[in-house]
Amino acid sequence: MAYLLTFGIITALILASVSLYRYGNIPRQHILVTLSVLTAWCFSFLIVFTIPLDVTSTLYRQCLAEHKPTPAVDNITSNTQGAALTTPAPPMPAPCQEPWGMVPESVFPDLWRIIYWSSQFLTWLIMPLMQSYLKAGDFTVKGKLKSALIENAIYYGSYLFICGVLLIYIAAKGESLDGPKLKAIASSASNTWGLFLLILLLGYALVEVPRSLWNNAKPGFTLQYAYFKAAKLSTDKAEAEEHVDDILESLQCISRTVPNNHELRPCLETILRKVPIELQERASRNFARTGGSGMGSGSTTSTILPSEKALVRIHKQVIKSLQTLQRTEALWSVQVNRVLHLEDVARNIHSSERRFKSEFTRQRSPMERICYSPTLEWYWECLLKPPFLKTLCVITATMSAMVVWSELTFFSRHPVLSVFANVIYVAKESYDFLTIEVFSMIVLCYFFYCTYSTILRIRFLNLYYLAPHHQTNEHSLIFSGMLLCRLTPPMCLNFLGLIHMDSHIIQKRIMETYYTQIMGHMDVIGIISNGFNIYFPMCMLAFCLATWFSLGSRALNALGFQQFLQNETIATELVQEGKDLIAREKRRRLRAEESMARRRDLGRPMDLIPPGGNDYLNKYRTGGAGGVTSSRTPADGLLRDGESGYDYAAVASSASALGVPRSLSEEINERFGRSTQMQVGFRGTNELEQDYEIEHERRIVGPPPRGLFDDV
Repeated sequence: MAYLLTFGIITALILASVSLYRYGNIPRQHILVTLSVLTAWCFSFLIVFTIPLDVTSTLYRQCLAEHKPTPAVDNITSNTQGAALTTPAPPMPAPCQEPWGMVPESVFPDLWRIIYWSSQFLTWLIMPLMQSYLKAGDFTVKGKLKSALIENAIYYGSYLFICGVLLIYIAAKGESLDGPKLKAIASSASNTWGLFLLILLLGYALVEVPRSLWNNAKPGFTLQYAYFKAAKLSTDKAEAEEHVDDILESLQCISRTVPNNHELRPCLETILRKVPIELQERASRNFARTGGSGMGSGSTTSTILPSEKALVRIHKQVIKSLQTLQRTEALWSVQVNRVLHLEDVARNIHSSERRFKSEFTRQRSPMERICYSPTLEWYWECLLKPPFLKTLCVITATMSAMVVWSELTFFSRHPVLSVFANVIYVAKESYDFLTIEVFSMIVLCYFFYCTYSTILRIRFLNLYYLAPHHQTNEHSLIFSGMLLCRLTPPMCLNFLGLIHMDSHIIQKRIMETYYTQIMGHMDVIGIISNGFNIYFPMCMLAFCLATWFSLGSRALNALGFQQFLQNETIATELVQEGKDLIAREKRRRLRAEESMARRRDLGRPMDLIPPGGNDYLNKYRTGGAGGVTSSRTPADGLLRDGESGYDYAAVASSASALGVPRSLSEEINERFGRSTQMQVGFRGTNELEQDYEIEHERRIVGPPPRGLFDDV
């Protein structure tokens, strides 16, 4: 009978695996990072899928408690001789029908204990240490572990200080501090942190999800916004390149200061091995041209030997800057492909042939050609997709209104004003457990989508960002896993409060779910508990109104962080800049296709020609003392981002046959990628490049790192 629980476990594992495959680079990242993030995501998804089963199980137990069998009253009759006969009364029909997927009572407590303690162990101990270890710039295992422990000791020391203040405050009020009381205080503090972060995320997503669906249904608006994002990504790319140049200039100065026989030279070589040769050569030429005056003092090169701490610091900066450069290059390529697709949609929307035609053809699998032909693609992209998105917008807007109203009124017990609580009460009266399960799953999935989609789009100072197409680094994956483990329990407790299944919310003695018995209740710390039922809903409403009127975007725009606001001059300028950048990319791709066509006409062996080989030669051709000639406009990236249709990692392996130096991205993949398990590689723009890339991918994607400390 526990097939629904089994189905939920399998679904959670599949969702976590697919998400990790989409955002992470599993063949390149370390196995421990993959397992920890997969466990964190899987447990977070599993909580969402299992809560409805716990709710129906609790309501079923309530039904059994309310309809306990009463002693049967015998019917006494008499026979023809006057003797009394006793016949047993017929059994009364049981109104409680066992819900679908009913599991034994001992399953849920054990399941919640495993999920709770595993998630807490991961989010508060293992994952922070792994994240700090990956960011450490030390050169030994001992040094990396020491830096990770020191960083986390400072982090947890602040938490212990706050906890100490709270304990002193509670002790001053004369309350006892036994084991259960301390556990309740810790649970309340965790819920307080999670609930306020949940308010921020839901307040944004409940408005932004319907609005984004409505805007995506308008092709013109979507294309303008895509141009805007392309212009911002180009700026981010240019800043990442400049930051890499500055750090490499400092590294070049240190490299010329430390002699070859010095004890710190091996540490310096460890840093230099992560820097691509092309970047090293360019930094050397810049250093020779400026004479080291670019270091800030205007004087000649310093002869002071750096300390080991200085090398650790610049090692950390090199890791971070190259990660940022790699990510911005990858995001730029993805954004260019998206803009080109939107332009194809705008071009085909008024086509009388009803066949979708792309300006740049891409390879299609045989199954895709059959199931998603150009005719079907035209009907979906140009005819069916806009009304479908608008329908989803109406549905999600209705759900958001129900959530906001229920959040504002779920503290009211008489009368019951929460929409979700009323639905559960009506279904409970008829013991319709199927409706309860389906309704709870729909509401929780919407909570799940709003909260988690906001996490996936959050960019914390450009340090933690989940980028699709396998371009998310390990730090961001670990950070997202920590957030999900800390946000999921408060989100589910909030849902139980909305349906009046938490006795601490409605102040009524009811049968508790197994979840609240193990995880605790939606309590907050005592200092702010007074009036919580007033300011919690008001904060939710305030964030929703701020998102509706785009107050956050307007504030950021006023501070100089450009946001896409219609009828704004700066937004219009960035849209036009994005158009120019995309037009430039299209010209480059057309030149690449013409070059490939000329090679085919000449009959040259195509397996010796890398995609975009001519452009590679022209860009990196050197001449005498002139060095490399390249434009410094924002569209010219260090990783040749403009030619986003090329497989950059494939250039080097083929370039050796032509006598061409290795590409910059190949250097990043081999030197920096082996340390951070990241890799650059973009899909081709035609079938020839796709075939070349698939064949090359079989050669370059090897097994994952063998040891925990491969970086050392």
